[in-house]
Amino acid sequence: MKFTLHLRRGSLAAVSLLVALITGCRQEVLDYPPAYREYSYVTNGKSNDVTVIDNRTFKTVKTIAVGKSPTGIAVSPTRNEVYVVNTDSDSLSVIDAEHNAVTTTIALGRSPYFIEVTADGMRGYIANSASNNVSVVDLPGRKVVATVGVGIAPGMARVTPDGKTVVVSNRGQDSVSLLDTENLKLRSSISVCAQPTDIAILPDSSKAFVTCASSNTPAASKPAKAKAEPANDDGPGEVAVIDLKNERLLTLLDVGKMPVHLALKPDGGELFVSNFGSDSVSTIETGNNEVGNTQPMGGSPVRGLVSADNSLLYESNFGSDSVSVYSIQNGKFLKAIAVGNKPDALALQLARNGKQYFLLVANSHSNDVAVIFINPDKPAWSLFTMIPAGVEPRQIAIKAFTVNQKRQ
Repeated sequence: MKFTLHLRRGSLAAVSLLVALITGCRQEVLDYPPAYREYSYVTNGKSNDVTVIDNRTFKTVKTIAVGKSPTGIAVSPTRNEVYVVNTDSDSLSVIDAEHNAVTTTIALGRSPYFIEVTADGMRGYIANSASNNVSVVDLPGRKVVATVGVGIAPGMARVTPDGKTVVVSNRGQDSVSLLDTENLKLRSSISVCAQPTDIAILPDSSKAFVTCASSNTPAASKPAKAKAEPANDDGPGEVAVIDLKNERLLTLLDVGKMPVHLALKPDGGELFVSNFGSDSVSTIETGNNEVGNTQPMGGSPVRGLVSADNSLLYESNFGSDSVSVYSIQNGKFLKAIAVGNKPDALALQLARNGKQYFLLVANSHSNDVAVIFINPDKPAWSLFTMIPAGVEPRQIAIKAFTVNQKRQ
C-alpha cells in the first residue's frame, strides 16, 4: 500500500505508534527513556537563527538567534554542545544543547563556512575563506589558540581519523594544504585540480579525496603519468586522490560535471560523488583509485548520505525537488521521494534497535525540513511530515544525549 503520512507533531506516543503500525511489529515502538533527548539543529542562513527539532516528536521546540548567515554546524562528541559557524559575522556560536541557548560567541577569521570537530571534542578547525587561514579553537576553553596560514580562499578543513593531520582545500589556489595538529603549523602544500572543494578521508587516514568543480586543471598539477589536456570547462569534473603518508598527489579521476559533494561509506570501501552539472553520481573504488560506474540521479544532485549499514545511498536532488534512494549492494536506483523546494542537506536519525527510521531533508527554498519515514524491513520510504524552518535552511546536525535531571 502506497501512502503519505502527515504527522500531527508534538506527540511522542503518536510517532511510536505509527512506526509500530507501519512495520507491523510491536517491537518497533520507539521506547525512549525519560531523560533521553535527541535534537536536529538546522542553520537558517537568511534569518540568522537555528531551528531546533525534537526528533522524538518532530516538533520544533525552539528557534535560537545566532550570528549573521549561519552555515556550518557540528556537535560535540563528548559534551552536550553544538557549534554554529556564522559566515557574515566571522564568528562561532556555542549552543548548550541541554538548554538550547547560546552560551559563548568566539571571533574567527573572515568568511568562515564550516567547522570540523575532533573525535575527542577538544578542538574545532575552521577554514576562513577571505583571510586565507584556519582558526584552531580550543572548544572547552572557548578560545582560538592558533591561526594557521594556508592557500587562497580555503573552503573546507577536515581532520584525519587518527587526529594527526588537517586537510584544507584552497579553492582560489587549486591546492590542498596539510596541517600538523601537534605543532599547529603548515606541513605541506600540494597542487591538485581546479577549484577544490569537498574532502573525504579514509578511515585509516591513508588517503584523501577532493572534488574539483572545474575541469580546467593546471598542467603543473597533473601527476607525472597523466597527460595534460587542453583546458575544457565543458568537460568532466575531477576528484584528486592524495597520499597523506607521503604527502603527494596520486592521481586525478574524471567524474561527472561539477562534482560538489563526497559521501563515503562508513567502511571506506566506496565513495559517491554528487555531479551537480550532469545529474549523476559517480562511484569511486577507494582501494584502487578507480571510477567504478556513474548512475543517473535526479536533477542537480547536491549531497549524498550513506546509511550506517553501508547498504543505501540517499541523494538530494536540488534541481528536481526530490531525494533519490540507491542500492549500493545491487547498484540500482530504487525510488525518488518528492520533498520541498531545492533540497540540500541530509541527516539520518540516529539508529534505534539497530535500524534507522527517519531521514531529514533541509529544503533551502521552501524553508522547511522534510521527514522521510524508512521502513527497514520492506524496504520502503514515504514522506512522513514537513516541519517549518527559518529562511534558507543550510545544514543539519543531530545531537543525542541523556540529561542530568538533577541539573534540570
